[in-house]
Amino acid sequence: MTWETVIGLEIHVQMNTQSKIFSGSSTAFGADANTHTSVVDLAMPGALPVMNRAVIEKGIKLGLALKATINQTNIFDRKNYFYPDLPKGYQISQMDYPIVEHGKLDIVVGDTLKTINVTRAHMEEDAGKSVHDAVQGFTGIDLNRAGTPLLEVVSEPEMRSAADAVAYAKAMHDLVTWLDICDGNMAEGSFRIDANVSVRPVGQAEFGTRCEIKNLNSFRFLEAAINYEVERQIELIEDGGKVIQQTRLWDPEKGETRAMRTKEDANDYRYFPDPDLLPVIISDEQLARVKSEMPELPADMAERFVADFGITEYDARLLTTSKITADYFETAAKASGEGKLVANWMNGELAATLNREEKTLADSPIDAVRLAGLVKKIVDGTLSSKLAKKVFEALWSSDLSAEQIIERDGLQQINDTGAIEKMIDEVLAANPKSVEEFKAGKEKALNALVGQVMKASRGKANPAQVQDLMKAKLV
Repeated sequence: MTWETVIGLEIHVQMNTQSKIFSGSSTAFGADANTHTSVVDLAMPGALPVMNRAVIEKGIKLGLALKATINQTNIFDRKNYFYPDLPKGYQISQMDYPIVEHGKLDIVVGDTLKTINVTRAHMEEDAGKSVHDAVQGFTGIDLNRAGTPLLEVVSEPEMRSAADAVAYAKAMHDLVTWLDICDGNMAEGSFRIDANVSVRPVGQAEFGTRCEIKNLNSFRFLEAAINYEVERQIELIEDGGKVIQQTRLWDPEKGETRAMRTKEDANDYRYFPDPDLLPVIISDEQLARVKSEMPELPADMAERFVADFGITEYDARLLTTSKITADYFETAAKASGEGKLVANWMNGELAATLNREEKTLADSPIDAVRLAGLVKKIVDGTLSSKLAKKVFEALWSSDLSAEQIIERDGLQQINDTGAIEKMIDEVLAANPKSVEEFKAGKEKALNALVGQVMKASRGKANPAQVQDLMKAKLV
């Protein structure tokens, strides 16, 4: 039997506000346990929550970017369950009236463009964190994270492979960091993914029984967990078993998912409107103001880059995956007047060197202006591609400009026709056998002769001129 995978993602986006969703406690990461809490976070008697306006506006920004419906009446509900790191005994969330509904997000999987529908995004508070100490043999509770504002972004179950899911998660990560909604730090839990995975025979309309893999904090784990879970479910069904709806955890050391608990449905949480919070009404004026403050979105910027700088759509997509990358490209392209060459260097030599050195673009020792200086020297004929790579290496390890490095190291390309002809004459005189082979129809002999000229010039001769002048002399 041939099986089809069905995947929907729930992404928990921690909003980068300075204070929590319903209190003035700090959201800063890394503080000593239980130092960023208040009577509101701890649900002390008589303490009442107060809505953080910045949370509302960040939710609006995401809705606008997803071209979604933004609900201007927002009601908060209590999601009731008991867990040690949930001091209230309930979580304040949104059930029937989320801030965002019916959005869309375009993703690229390989060379294929797909659109994934976003069911909803709702505001809620985060729970605390259980800290397990295997050495001391106890579990502690850190409530610093309790009350941290989240947007839970829920997709439709429209992904059909782990590759689809990773592309969607990366696209959402790029978007929320672009919008400055979230810092995107997955290691610190700012962007966490729950994957709902099921399988069904190809052609079957009904969904299979799903399992939810919780709290995946890397794209690599997301891909591995989905692939394992798909294989587990198919093997279980084909062996005569039955998939049980449950919550599962990913164990990266063993490379497997394991059961955590039976999966609850919405009615198990006994949702009801929070009596301490009035409905939050988003006014037309507030909506218009947030819309006016929206940054240029990645898709719009990519389209502009193609029109303004003459780069390909593929390059434009790569260069708008993050705000840092897009700003770097635009600065370098404007400074050099050469968009395509800047794109080639950013997606080629610069990207490879950053990867090798395990650095991000934000940490690159070559800023956009210095890369533009290198590109300008290629465009005006000062540097060949080979010499440009030498200058690039020197730029990486120094604070000098491309022009200063060229002057210091004598790397200027030789474009003088007389000087090049002199070298060609010497090479032809010293290699009569190669000359005869070329005249006998062996094209490779020409490459050998050109190579000898480039060697004689220590790589400085203009290779295009060498080729043309060499052919002229041999005809």
